[in-house]
Amino acid sequence: MSSPYSGATPVGASQGYAEGTQGYAEGTQGYAEPMPTQPVTAQQNYAADYSGDLGTPTTASGRPDVEGTSVGQLMGEVAKDLSTLMRQELELAKVEVKAEAKKAGTGAGLFGAAGFAGYMVLMFLSIALWWALSHLVGHSWSALIVAILWGIVGAVAFVMGKKKFAQVNPKPERTVETLQQVPGALKPN
Repeated sequence: MSSPYSGATPVGASQGYAEGTQGYAEGTQGYAEPMPTQPVTAQQNYAADYSGDLGTPTTASGRPDVEGTSVGQLMGEVAKDLSTLMRQELELAKVEVKAEAKKAGTGAGLFGAAGFAGYMVLMFLSIALWWALSHLVGHSWSALIVAILWGIVGAVAFVMGKKKFAQVNPKPERTVETLQQVPGALKPN
């Protein structure tokens, strides 16, 4: 075989091989398949686990034909399937909790920004109220009146916030629902 790069050896090839085998490992017939360029998602992984024919022949009623299969092999398949199911349920729970945490974090950040802006508005309104009341009852008494009003507002906000936190549901609902279906799926029909 003649090459415009005669005498050159490809990277990783040794010169002792027969012509036409450069670039290949000894005893192989081709290059390995390329790795995927994009990461595999949990949903694609699930589809890969359960797509296509599983290689088990079925009876006329559509059930797996297990004649000639040992109980140990069947138990091994059940254990493998349960392991896969539990792994997928754990992955689902992680995704759900992560999504809820992201929403809660975004909401908390926005509430923080709104709270700071509200604080600035209320501070200047409080100074204006203090100044207006000082003409009627004096500076000291007007400051005390404004402080008492803010104490009342703070107490009401605390009680309302406590009620809202009691309504938070940290339980991943979909995961719990699908896990409740597992025992029924294991029962024979």
